[in-house]
Amino acid sequence: MHALSDAERAAAYRARRKAELEAKVRVRYRRPADKRTRPRRWCDAVAELVDLQADYAAWLDRLPESLQETPTAEALQAIAAFDLSELEALEPPKGFGRD
Repeated sequence: MHALSDAERAAAYRARRKAELEAKVRVRYRRPADKRTRPRRWCDAVAELVDLQADYAAWLDRLPESLQETPTAEALQAIAAFDLSELEALEPPKGFGRD
């Protein structure tokens, strides 16, 4: 019996690690399917946009005077000024004669 060289010791270590990793059972979870209807998803998305717009408008209101002329302020103003009322007024079709 002889002493292992560095290369042999490294190879044995890699083989042990590979065997340990293969022995572990991996459980992968799937994200649950979205069961909402398309009209419900549309309404939820529009509501989320309205909420985000209100958050950005509040951020714009809290913005210090020294930052009013920055690209961030311009982006916030564009978001706050965007008219979402048309999206809110839209009623998506239910489909397949259920209109």
